[in-house]
Amino acid sequence: MRGDFDLVIFDFDGVLVDSEVISARMLVAELARHRIEVDLAYIARHFLGRSYPVVLAQIRAEFGIDLPEGFEAAYRARLLAAFAEELVIMPGVRAVLERMVVPFCIATSSSEQRVRSSMRMVGLTELFGDRFTTASEVTRGKPAPDLFLRAAEKAGVAPSRCLVIEDSLPGIRGALAAGMQVWHFRGGSHLAGLDLARELQVAPQSHFAHFDELPHLAPGLFRTGA
Repeated sequence: MRGDFDLVIFDFDGVLVDSEVISARMLVAELARHRIEVDLAYIARHFLGRSYPVVLAQIRAEFGIDLPEGFEAAYRARLLAAFAEELVIMPGVRAVLERMVVPFCIATSSSEQRVRSSMRMVGLTELFGDRFTTASEVTRGKPAPDLFLRAAEKAGVAPSRCLVIEDSLPGIRGALAAGMQVWHFRGGSHLAGLDLARELQVAPQSHFAHFDELPHLAPGLFRTGA
């Protein structure tokens, strides 16, 4: 069963690229400018995997404050500058992708512009091309199943034949709601020392912390003897 898939759907931030720790640090700093004090663990538990409008709504509900009109632009500008300096591909990702014998794609809450920019920075563009689906393509983002169902639809693959690799709680819930297998990737810097078992409520079918483990979990996805 663990190798019986026709499509692998990867989340992007925190799975293929080690970006979430950068995003979280930058968001903590931006919120502090407006006297909202949160830490990295709060960001991971409440904002990880969610689109920007959802994050803003959460801030409004939790802290009773509407961020100024220029907040998003300032945050994104500083974030892209930080990415240009610090963003790296997750260890082992390239070797795994180059060995895979089944189609793969990305399903992400990030914007198309950010995905394309990040892929260029770490050299993933040639491996994925346009095979990604963003939250802008669906009405409901994670934890709704829509994003994953849209990715499967674009690839022409039944949901039951899809494997999703996710790091976030909303992503895991969304993939399970879509009727897909989902494995929890725990190797991102943003999850170091953080136990999210209590928040999961629904459990992924498997988990791993380094991409070197993936061929052992699902040997049917990879070339034999490579």
